[in-house]
Amino acid sequence: MGSPSTATRVTARRRRAAPAPATRYDRRLAEILVHATEVFCKKGYEGASMRDLARASGMSLAGLYYYFESKERLLFLIQKHTFTTIVQGLKARLEGVSDSEERIRIFILNHLEYFLANQAAMKVLSHEAEALKNGFASEVAAIKREYYRICVGLLDKLKSDRGLQFQTRIAVLSLFGMMNWIYTWHNPRVDADAESIAGEMGDVFLRGVMAGGKGRRDGR
Repeated sequence: MGSPSTATRVTARRRRAAPAPATRYDRRLAEILVHATEVFCKKGYEGASMRDLARASGMSLAGLYYYFESKERLLFLIQKHTFTTIVQGLKARLEGVSDSEERIRIFILNHLEYFLANQAAMKVLSHEAEALKNGFASEVAAIKREYYRICVGLLDKLKSDRGLQFQTRIAVLSLFGMMNWIYTWHNPRVDADAESIAGEMGDVFLRGVMAGGKGRRDGR
């Protein structure tokens, strides 16, 4: 199993900065999404009003409606932006990396780095997962499925490369369980940074998968 230091050095070389919004409208839109995320995080989707969102964004209610026709569209854009950013960043980091174990480590690091830097967004995604309806929900679900499929592909490749036998879906759900709960307990005053945590989490996850997979392969 590769050392965390090797994986983190390689992934550091592949980091991609998110492009800055191109227009004034886009920049203002991005600012509003940041403020709206904080409001939803504190008050919840049902408890937050458009007036609350306008006040937090420093604009009039009419001005907010210029950008968004409804509170639901705001929540939709927060979720869409979050998952799109994660998926695009992951794809950029995976380019040119062939080692199946290292690719899983990259997946973990990409996920943890984003959500430890955007914990309010993580809480909103977790707590308001069922708030979106109809077309909004379908579009976000499609991005989530793509992210899930990427993870499935990474685990299937590991199985193939290492000759392991385990249920991919269970392994994927276990990995997401490890990563997604981090926002509830991470304390930046005492806990390590995202890169260190990702290295240790990768060790724990891969050690378990490798041991369990070999046991099944050997008939134990």
